[in-house]
Amino acid sequence: MSIEINNESAIEVDEAAIQRLAVYALDAMHVHRDAELAIVLVDEGAMEQLHVQWMDEPGPTDVLSFPMDELRPGTEETPTPPGLLGDIVLCPQVAESQARTAGHGLVDELLLLTTHGILHLLGFDHAEPDEEKEMFGIQRDILVGFAMQERRR
Repeated sequence: MSIEINNESAIEVDEAAIQRLAVYALDAMHVHRDAELAIVLVDEGAMEQLHVQWMDEPGPTDVLSFPMDELRPGTEETPTPPGLLGDIVLCPQVAESQARTAGHGLVDELLLLTTHGILHLLGFDHAEPDEEKEMFGIQRDILVGFAMQERRR
């Protein structure tokens, strides 16, 4: 799996943990080993520009996802075809504020946002209550499974 992480923000983050989580999440969703994913961390100004340009909403946000080949989750028997999954853009400054509010650390918030972004790239959404229940359930399962794997490391 090709996962490129580029930290353009002024905040130091645990890129290795984000990388491990991305691999875990993509494996859990049966994404082909030759799929490509890019994760970029940007400051609030850059995120605000993207948020306005692509969502027509003011202010910075925590995560944006830009799908490329519209890959969907595979199965154990039939993984997704290889391709470009897309880009996830994270804003550590916004994530840091959300982490304080939620009572956990920045890395935990970035792992949650990375998982959330991956699920959006795979076609999940949370606009409707049933979609939200499904997406957030998968997100929780991935994060719990990843945390268990990390404890065994």
